[in-house]
Amino acid sequence: MTNDASPIDPQAQAVLDAIRQSGAPPYHTLPAAAAREFYRSARGALGLDPPEVAEIRDLQATGPHGPAPIPLRLYRPFGTVAEAVLPALVYYHGGGWVIGDLDTHDTVCRQLANRAGCAVVAVDYRLAPEHKFPAAVVDAFAALRFVAHEAGSLRIDPARLAVGGDSAGGNLATVVALLARDSAFAGLRFQVLLYPATDFQGQYESQARLADGYLLTRANQDWFRDQYLRSDADRADWRASPILAPDLAGLPPAYVMTAGFDPLSDEGQAYADRLEAAGVAVTRRQFAGQIHGFLTMGKAIGAAATALAEAGDAVKAALAA
Repeated sequence: MTNDASPIDPQAQAVLDAIRQSGAPPYHTLPAAAAREFYRSARGALGLDPPEVAEIRDLQATGPHGPAPIPLRLYRPFGTVAEAVLPALVYYHGGGWVIGDLDTHDTVCRQLANRAGCAVVAVDYRLAPEHKFPAAVVDAFAALRFVAHEAGSLRIDPARLAVGGDSAGGNLATVVALLARDSAFAGLRFQVLLYPATDFQGQYESQARLADGYLLTRANQDWFRDQYLRSDADRADWRASPILAPDLAGLPPAYVMTAGFDPLSDEGQAYADRLEAAGVAVTRRQFAGQIHGFLTMGKAIGAAATALAEAGDAVKAALAA
């Protein structure tokens, strides 16, 4: 099959074939807890072994939602001396706001830390349906504020921060960047949006063309949406659909990565269009032959390492002193 005359990567097709032949149940047929366990097991089968880093530390951020803290995981890149003060990327994992956690994206965060030469702080935000929108948004922004406030003890430079994430995590990164701008938050220099979800309301050609057969099916998307949002009214809230934010001016530069066989491709490009129209510097990168979620499939899809290396290089350049 082709997308704009570009063939699907044979390795990506092999993953799709293997999933289909395995008889694995689609996410939308599972309870949330079972979907989370299935996703964890799939990441273990498809993900690369975690590379060595200099330090990993589990943290807890004070959250605005009562006594329950927000779990975080701090990574410092391989070869870093203990006393070095580093720039940092605050990273939000993907998983449709329902699945995914610190462990499912552990290797991704290690790869980004090592390539970018910066600290990475992964955020274990609250998940739906137990915690509906906007709980994940609240946690995501609280985590960024915590990192800035605790920068001294974390050996992080609060003037050189970036936010990033994949899929639902890319959505949260876009929203956090907007919240940071509107709260006059200092220090946010960059946003890394990896096949981000940006629009619950729009009608896009890629959504229609890739509605079935490419992992992130329309049925799965509808299930994630229904787990996450409180009602259809939330679809028009810019904190869920950041492409609907009235004004994108004044945001930090963005790196926007899309995948050609991903139903979210067009809305990722549309968000990049809006950023550019608002005067925000945007670097675009499309992996034309790739499917949604390929970044966590490095054992099966070689392009995952390339994509994360390029994203890490973009972060390194943006956070350079």
